Amino acid sequence: MPFNIPILLTWLRVALIPLVVGVYYLPTHWLPVADRNLAATLVFIVAAVTDWFDGFLARRWNETSAFGAFLDPVADKLMVTGALLVLIQLDRVDAIIAFIIIGREITISALREWMAEIGARKSVAVSSLGKVKTAAQMAAIPMLLFHDPLLGLDTHYWGQLFLWIAGVLTVWSMFYYLRRAWPLIKEKSGNM
Repeated sequence: MPFNIPILLTWLRVALIPLVVGVYYLPTHWLPVADRNLAATLVFIVAAVTDWFDGFLARRWNETSAFGAFLDPVADKLMVTGALLVLIQLDRVDAIIAFIIIGREITISALREWMAEIGARKSVAVSSLGKVKTAAQMAAIPMLLFHDPLLGLDTHYWGQLFLWIAGVLTVWSMFYYLRRAWPLIKEKSGNM
């Protein structure tokens, strides 16, 4: 397993995930609810920034690796899933939108693994549509974690709007990836 700054940042993101969840389990005399929202939001934002920064540094310093390519999306999916589960428990997100987002992530991860196994991973490589979906999620989740008005902005309303946009993009991108993989799925399933 290679060890470099980009992988260290990815591991940092993995370590921050329990903090986003954990602040909501602290006793209220340690951390009042409004402070929990702020703490979870800030931790999530730091984690999201490391997501961008680790990829940027890995490409810039030519420190990309197979392990980093594996760990980075796992960290992303754990981060989003953990936050969505907290938001469901706090009644800030509908379970159906969380199910759509998490279900798509599981489906596309499995598809990518299978496509890699048959030597066709590039046909389901990350697209710009997937990046826009991720950006919508990364805008929505901190707003929903924060939950309070911010400079006159209704963060709950805007967070919900961005999350539903992410949900639509989630379904759209899933069908995009499945359509790209479909010829190989048909070919390989016919050979079974």
